[in-house]
Amino acid sequence: MTEPTAPLLGVTEQRNPRTLDVDALTTREILALMNDEDAGVAAAVRQVLPAIERVVEEIVTRWQRGGRLFYFGAGTSGRLGVLDASECPPTFSTPPELVQGFIAGGDRALRRSVEFAEDRPESGAEDVSRAGAGEHDVVVGIAASGATPYALGVVAEARRRGAFTVALACNPGSLLGADVDQAIEVAVGPEVVTGSTRLKAGTAQKLVLNMLTTASMIRSGKVYGNLMVDLTASNAKLRRRALRIVATVTGLSGAEAAPFLEVTGYRAKPAILMALAGCSAAEADVRLAAAGGFLRAALSTAGAAVD
Repeated sequence: MTEPTAPLLGVTEQRNPRTLDVDALTTREILALMNDEDAGVAAAVRQVLPAIERVVEEIVTRWQRGGRLFYFGAGTSGRLGVLDASECPPTFSTPPELVQGFIAGGDRALRRSVEFAEDRPESGAEDVSRAGAGEHDVVVGIAASGATPYALGVVAEARRRGAFTVALACNPGSLLGADVDQAIEVAVGPEVVTGSTRLKAGTAQKLVLNMLTTASMIRSGKVYGNLMVDLTASNAKLRRRALRIVATVTGLSGAEAAPFLEVTGYRAKPAILMALAGCSAAEADVRLAAAGGFLRAALSTAGAAVD
């Protein structure tokens, strides 16, 4: 069989010279080889930190104007975007519309592969239109290859609507990256199994998506120290976490911290401010609003001790 010449293939579709005989290895050798390949992903992400930084700054700025963050992708890329978006409300108490994830083929594609869904750029444009993305929003097209028609349709329509457009791909110099305001192209190299971009490319995409939302949330006052003080305590586990957070910041015991949480409806930030500043729940909310939601600034203004 004649192998297509490298220039015709993106890096994500090329054969990995280190895994040509992977089918002849023992289980332990396969695992060690996969682990070795994965070890380079974080380093590849580090190379594009300036691009990620620019996107985070844009997200924060546009959130301040009432904008939103949208992820669009097909297959693994789409699932990763939906995953990251869906975890923001419980982690940071954000409204579901602030960060939204869309996958080619709709929600049924989350559980079952709908491979043909990625082939129509019109579908991407239609999804952007239905989402109502506009000039105050950030739209991220996610495609390991950087050439998926669905993602290309997404960024073209988003750009037409005035959104800040981003490409998240794993092929340097991709078609998708050439068509956006900011490209994030993580050069992870060929996969262990040729073209299986749920492997290194998927890992790289997950790392970048983690950075985009987490750094943006931190820059928006959703974290105090390294504690998720804006979590939504919607179940027993998260209520216990909220209690630990309040106790950790205030130095109170769990029993002493609990009443403050109960008064605030298990909202950690006003509970902490009440405990440390000696104010009411209503006053805590006013002070937090005046500080733009930043607990550290609210505590400082109130003259409370800040770690």
